[in-house]
Amino acid sequence: MKRTPLRKQAADRSGTHLWLVLMKAHRTLERLARRSIESSQVGLSDFAIMEMLLHKGPQPVNEIGRRVELTSGAITTAVDRLESAGLVTREAHSSDRRARIVRLTAAGEEEAANLFAGHKAAMDLAANGLSKTERATLIELLKKLGISVGARAAPRRSVKR
Repeated sequence: MKRTPLRKQAADRSGTHLWLVLMKAHRTLERLARRSIESSQVGLSDFAIMEMLLHKGPQPVNEIGRRVELTSGAITTAVDRLESAGLVTREAHSSDRRARIVRLTAAGEEEAANLFAGHKAAMDLAANGLSKTERATLIELLKKLGISVGARAAPRRSVKR
């Protein structure tokens, strides 16, 4: 009995399929990113803090915690660890006595630059499946998607009982 070839189905363009494809791609890239970072013997939170300070400059402790999504206790522990290693310093904030500013030391800046260069090379290699034009298009489309979803997302409100 001869089988007839299945007709190629129309591509699924649903929001659900888009989410599934994005989720799978994200998981794959995240695994690669974790391996890249962890191969340099640095934890993810320390890498995130050092990368932020390298690219954004000195930052208040609470802002670092907010941007890298660490609790106040976790950010304090991470900054303590980086400070003990001589990679960052904490200084008084110029206008807020309660706040502390975290800054990379010279050794920290060198270490952060080296860590980020290795990670960048790994992520650039991963993106080689797309041309530079395709990457630019994908970046713009993902930004557009994120902005449109964010604009429609209603803020969550607590319900009083």
